[in-house]
Amino acid sequence: MVNRLARGSHRNIVLISFFMRQWLTVRIAAVLLVVAVSALGMARADSDMDAQIRDIVTTELAPTATAADPGGLAAAVYAGGRVTFFNYGFADAAAKRPVTPDTLFNLASLRKLFEATLVALGTERGELRLDDPVNKYLPELHGDYVSRVTIGELVNHTSGLLLPTDHPPWPVGTFSRDQFIAMLNAWTPPAGEQPGKQRIYSHAGYVLLQLVLERRYNMPIATLIGSRILKPLGMTSTFVPDRSGDDRVGMAPEMMQRVVQGYSHDGTAIGQPGNQQRYYDFPGTGQMFSTARDLGTLLGACLDGAVIDPELRAALQMTERESFRVDEKFGQAMAWEHVRLDGVTVIDKPGGLNNASAYVGLVPARRLGIVLLANRGDYPHEIARYRILPALARL
Repeated sequence: MVNRLARGSHRNIVLISFFMRQWLTVRIAAVLLVVAVSALGMARADSDMDAQIRDIVTTELAPTATAADPGGLAAAVYAGGRVTFFNYGFADAAAKRPVTPDTLFNLASLRKLFEATLVALGTERGELRLDDPVNKYLPELHGDYVSRVTIGELVNHTSGLLLPTDHPPWPVGTFSRDQFIAMLNAWTPPAGEQPGKQRIYSHAGYVLLQLVLERRYNMPIATLIGSRILKPLGMTSTFVPDRSGDDRVGMAPEMMQRVVQGYSHDGTAIGQPGNQQRYYDFPGTGQMFSTARDLGTLLGACLDGAVIDPELRAALQMTERESFRVDEKFGQAMAWEHVRLDGVTVIDKPGGLNNASAYVGLVPARRLGIVLLANRGDYPHEIARYRILPALARL
């Protein structure tokens, strides 16, 4: 009798175990089905969003980079944590070499974003202060006005400095380092101007900032940018190159094959591929070069904190904060500019030469960003500030 009861209990346990396994199998299948349906829905949503982004960007950019227009355009759009690339036209029209995400473009004044980041990183690490006067690091600056200018005023364009290299009529020839220092020492502002009291865009101010940073860290600006920003971000195709005797960048032949030929707005070729332009005849004063792919990485670092180094992450965020309110629609940050447009705040930086145009724009509240790189002067980058970014922010 005991054995029969034991055998019956065993059969019951086996049956219960069987039904439990079946129930668990059904439950797991149901959960997996829900996950799969959810993932499919998310994939469809992402696909729909991608299609809307492509429609907006293509509608705006394609008419500005047709076969009839000089040169080409590389764009990168950051949305939903992903980068999408758009390429139009030729890096070199004569050679019929198309633009790609890895084509190297002259960044013009986008370089200022990297020098501003060096300043922010230095403050994060306690290596310098925004209220340090520039002659703390460059005692050869003893002029009455320039000796009162601070690092913070250089980096947000409130120093008031406005040298001949900042506005037309443009100077003929170049200036040595000693001549530049002499100009700064002799410079006097219009009546009533004081450091920190007005926003005046100053290229010369950033050349001075370069000298301050080089003196503070005792190394060339290219090394500083490369070691402190580009290497940690993995931006392997961005650099401040050496300059050769013919005013072209000095770089390896395989890199030179990726560099654009620059054109004027009417299609005239200006310089050779790798052309650099300057008014200052001392090292480190040429422009940077980069690609849409590398600057897409920068968008992710600025918008989503995709940076391993926490101090560098904080420094990038610091550069974006408005530090000088110009008016109700415009403000100045560390190199970045703030533009308020019907409920959307765009934080951006344009740059340009007579044969190059560049633009980076962010909408941090929506984790959106765009890069435009063109190898022609006067490319209408305003379409990104006033049309593309606001349209994307409304999606």
